[in-house]
Amino acid sequence: MIRFILQAVVTALGLWLAAYVVPGVAFTQTGSLIAAAVLLGIVNAVVRPILVVLTFPLTVITFGLFLLVVNAATIGLVASFLGGFEVDGLWAGIGAAVVTGLVSWVAGSAIPDDRQPRD
Repeated sequence: MIRFILQAVVTALGLWLAAYVVPGVAFTQTGSLIAAAVLLGIVNAVVRPILVVLTFPLTVITFGLFLLVVNAATIGLVASFLGGFEVDGLWAGIGAAVVTGLVSWVAGSAIPDDRQPRD
């Protein structure tokens, strides 16, 4: 549970940075940012694996770049559910996916994973 909360905080930080950097991504309230981070975590756990399996041929043909579109689609899905979170179009969604993914990657490399055994 603590790992999910920590991941939601990192995702919220990534979405906040995306709203600051990427034109077309915006939040109206801090509560919307937190709700978007939690909902994005749930969507990534439930919907994203289905989308990845369904779009596997396109992902192989594009050498993995289509996963950016899948990530943008999940962010757009979350934006469609929340009133205070706006993503204007595919390119804004892809930009938000790139920024959020980079923030998650940096945080993941900085935070040790206790689930993996150390040698």
